[in-house]
Amino acid sequence: MKTPTYSEQTLQKKGFIPAQIPEGLDLKEEILRLKEERNAVLLAHYYQEDDIQDLADFLGDSLYLAQQAARVTADTIVFAGVHFMAETAKIINPSKTVLLPDLKAGCSLADSCPPSDFAAFKSKYPDAIVVTYINCSAEIKALSDIVCTSSNAVRVIESIPEQQPIIFAPDKNLGRYLQKKTGRDLILWEGSCIVHEAFSFDKVVQLFKEHPDAKFIAHPESESPILEIAHYIGSTSGLLKFVEEDSSKKFIIATEAGILHEMQKRCPDKILIPAPVEDDTCACSECAFMKLNTLEKLYTCLKYNAPQIQLDQALIEAAKKPIDRMLALG
Repeated sequence: MKTPTYSEQTLQKKGFIPAQIPEGLDLKEEILRLKEERNAVLLAHYYQEDDIQDLADFLGDSLYLAQQAARVTADTIVFAGVHFMAETAKIINPSKTVLLPDLKAGCSLADSCPPSDFAAFKSKYPDAIVVTYINCSAEIKALSDIVCTSSNAVRVIESIPEQQPIIFAPDKNLGRYLQKKTGRDLILWEGSCIVHEAFSFDKVVQLFKEHPDAKFIAHPESESPILEIAHYIGSTSGLLKFVEEDSSKKFIIATEAGILHEMQKRCPDKILIPAPVEDDTCACSECAFMKLNTLEKLYTCLKYNAPQIQLDQALIEAAKKPIDRMLALG
């Protein structure tokens, strides 16, 4: 008998929340069983909780996960990440079922770029090519010429003729970094990520003094003063690779703290220190949206095949073109 599916609202009404999960249930074992039963593949971002990372079929940053989403043959994609990532998987695979354990797992950066406001902004520069960071909604992608990730943003910018005006959105910090890296004069949308803007310059400097043998590495979504003192700037996967390959034994890391789990697994002999943030109540920067996904919700979404990502077909077709252009660059 086929397992019925339910909307998120129905699930909530029926009480299928973590507290209702049978006592003693081995969640990891049950998730693996359900994944096989549904012919599902689990894509997870490095910023997810440790247990979800360990269960993933594919674990990576936005570029890697987008590439894998384009290749999977499973009937169902479970995306342990945030909403725009699951949307991207649905855009690439419109005929597949795409599940997000918690539909409220949004993104402060994506939210900083409302489609109607961006359309008005874009209209002021009719001759400009629109390059958007993948951390944006499907509606913003549909308004774009090409999408990029932090892994391939420099390559995308450099693929555009030098005299061509470029709008870059939504992350102003990544945009400023790209201007410095490529020498291009980009038209920037004023958006940002609260996770990567949380790092304290003064506390990082103090940490340097306490650990003079450490190297400081940072994600390009961080603010300019932070990037100016970094030994290395790179995407999430780039930071991971740097820690693996560099001869140093100690690193201060300015990105979402979830990456430290995979870093430590690959480099058990190295000391990893999360960069401090302005808020005195926490020691590192974590994305509250990413952490909305839990093992309990992952189990529930597989068991009841919900909540599903649903997008209008016309929107899918418009948003897919700039993603395809990015993937074609390799």
